[in-house]
Amino acid sequence: MSTHSVEKKTHIDINALSLLKRFFGYDAFRPRQLDIIRSICSGKDCVVLMPTGGGKSICYQIPALMQSGMAVVISPLIALMNDQVQALQANGIPAAALHSNQSDAQNANVIDAIRHGNIKLLYISPERLLIDMEHWPENTNISLFAIDEAHCISQWGHDFRPEYTQLHKIKERFPSVPVIALTATADKLTRTDIATQLRLKSPDIYISSFDRPNISLTVKQNPGKALKIQAICRLIERYPDDSGIVYCISRKATEEMALELSIKGHKVAVYHAGLSPAKRDEAQRAFIQGDVQVICATIAFGMGIDKSNIRYVVHNNLPRNIEGYYQEIGRAGRDGLPAEALMFYSIADVITLRSFADESGQQSINLEKLERMREFAEAAVCRRRILLSYFSEPCNSDCGNCDVCLQPPLRIDGTIITQKALSAIARTQEKIGISMLIDILRGSNKSDLISRGYDKIKTYAAGRDLSAVEWRAYISQMLQLGLIEIAYDQNNHLTITNQGRKVLSGQSNVTLAKFLFDNKPTPKQKKAPSTKANADASLVSRLKALRKDIAKIQGIAPYMVFSDKTLQEIAIHQPTDKSTFAEIYGVGEYKTERYWEHFTRLIRLWKQNNIQGL
Repeated sequence: MSTHSVEKKTHIDINALSLLKRFFGYDAFRPRQLDIIRSICSGKDCVVLMPTGGGKSICYQIPALMQSGMAVVISPLIALMNDQVQALQANGIPAAALHSNQSDAQNANVIDAIRHGNIKLLYISPERLLIDMEHWPENTNISLFAIDEAHCISQWGHDFRPEYTQLHKIKERFPSVPVIALTATADKLTRTDIATQLRLKSPDIYISSFDRPNISLTVKQNPGKALKIQAICRLIERYPDDSGIVYCISRKATEEMALELSIKGHKVAVYHAGLSPAKRDEAQRAFIQGDVQVICATIAFGMGIDKSNIRYVVHNNLPRNIEGYYQEIGRAGRDGLPAEALMFYSIADVITLRSFADESGQQSINLEKLERMREFAEAAVCRRRILLSYFSEPCNSDCGNCDVCLQPPLRIDGTIITQKALSAIARTQEKIGISMLIDILRGSNKSDLISRGYDKIKTYAAGRDLSAVEWRAYISQMLQLGLIEIAYDQNNHLTITNQGRKVLSGQSNVTLAKFLFDNKPTPKQKKAPSTKANADASLVSRLKALRKDIAKIQGIAPYMVFSDKTLQEIAIHQPTDKSTFAEIYGVGEYKTERYWEHFTRLIRLWKQNNIQGL
């Protein structure tokens, strides 16, 4: 490396670190962030894969502050744009957005600010960018383009959006301006396609580790509505001062889940596309501000939300693909503290999602991605290894923080169980689905079963010793083992494979994982601590109350004032003057000037009261 190159690199590093401390209050970059900043500031195109919560936005926000002109950030959701803009403004950074939810007057003010060079970061949708870009003057000073959720541009991506495919025009219109494409979820095929579709020039590729070791991973067979609600309620009660998300497969399911949790006494909000924009905004605001514990939502919820104290994410149903699942669980534990991801899974989910895939514009791709998701849910090996392997990240050891690692399955001889099920399928001429099979084995007297004469077959009530939940789990394993198949084109009837016929005739045995559903109450002592051991809980509670009051006055989310992690640092170090307050993790210059008096006054009063109480 030449002397000039070394000097340039040193200058970029010093400047970047200074801005990081000044505006964000951090003393050091996370892995890969500084490398990416160097590339952008050197005029290079980049493709960045970084997990949710890994600090993607810093990678383009710091270069935007370092260079003259305006950075343009392409974002797919208005809620995401508004969240980012408010967070930047809360740090004293001039940012704005152009979108349809703003009035013509508001958008005109933003355009006027752009003309006068008063905006450092502009957030805009791909559709609006392509229209507006044609009217920008030739001398428009753009420092960089950042394309968020870049997997949307690829036909191989899990959230392909046609409007993204025209973004290659950026390079045609501004060939010398660096472009950084960012995503939290893209397999090897998708990340290559991103660079190709955007016509990037020999881009630098940066792939951060996808491992989020602080998130525990658990998958449970759907145990039925009552037991499922009990399990979710225990999770909510384990984190009374924090928040969680419950993802559901449909709008109706979100409404039903919210009602069930509300009946149990929990503060819940609903978020889905069937609600008016005002209702969705109200739900999101209540969740962000901590007025509700849980939000029940479809997959549309959560993009761009930097709420640090989401301690759990529940999937009420199997997600459509691993990318979506990974992105959604990544909304938990963004502060690095322990978090939980719990998924419920059933064959019924697979059937529903297959129909969604069949009706989509990318049937073969979506069916393949669904199959990989099903394999993950049914796996008997370390789940984190499966996830990391999917994203092409080597992993040579088990994680010790997923259900498979913590509770390896107990194996049993399942030959008799399997033969009972196969016999019932054979004796009904392979004309039944899973629910009817369970009813036959359990000896149900449902009218549909009786009218078909299934109560007369030899295997009627032969499996009465097992619950419906157990039978559903074992039938799922029979499907995994290739003993039976679902004829999706024949009303989802079950058919016996050649391998299954060998078991039925006694030529082959079957080993199954014993079904266990942990429904024991969680001991109180296992409640996750909401603060560090050396941060006084009462002081943290008062700091949170002050933060909430300030946020309410300013009309922003509490985490935009300070994160939970920063409040814990304040509680640990207890600064009582401006200079010591400025040294706290996450406190930049702008927030020092704005908030130091409020927080140091509270700490002085708290100390005084504690001393008097001794």
